[in-house]
Amino acid sequence: MTDLTERAVVSRVPGLLDEKLKTLSRRDPLTVAPGTSLRKSLELIHSTGIADSVFVVDAQGRLVGVLAERDIFARLIGTGADMDRPVEVLMVDHPNTLHLDEPIRRAIELMQTGRFRNVPLVDDDGVLIGVVRPVDVLKYLAEAFPEELLNLPPRPHQRMAATEGA
Repeated sequence: MTDLTERAVVSRVPGLLDEKLKTLSRRDPLTVAPGTSLRKSLELIHSTGIADSVFVVDAQGRLVGVLAERDIFARLIGTGADMDRPVEVLMVDHPNTLHLDEPIRRAIELMQTGRFRNVPLVDDDGVLIGVVRPVDVLKYLAEAFPEELLNLPPRPHQRMAATEGA
């Protein structure tokens, strides 16, 4: 029988976090070329409904920069900025990136310390090959504990006095 205590479940997490990023499902990034207007970049984000960043890549697919939601709200919205300027005026140059062979733990560290919601994944040539988001990490962890997640009470420390339901 599987030990379903919170302590037992948590003790299995460190090994999972040392798995390589290539084990996670990852998203295809929204990309634009250098010189794309801020207007077009924002329209692309809006049209997908699922992204909050655009990644600027050169003709070879190498990551040049990123325009994240934080940059949009902090430096663009409500400023009367010229939306026809190129995305380079607001993008972050040389964003933090990870490789597929790095551990999942590194992505979590970047998300926590840098407060990044999108961690770009690049190959050895700097070509953008995907994006990892917190939901991708959570999905991976949830899939590792299907029985435990389905059988835990809403508050794991809670002990029920009697069985609920029929």
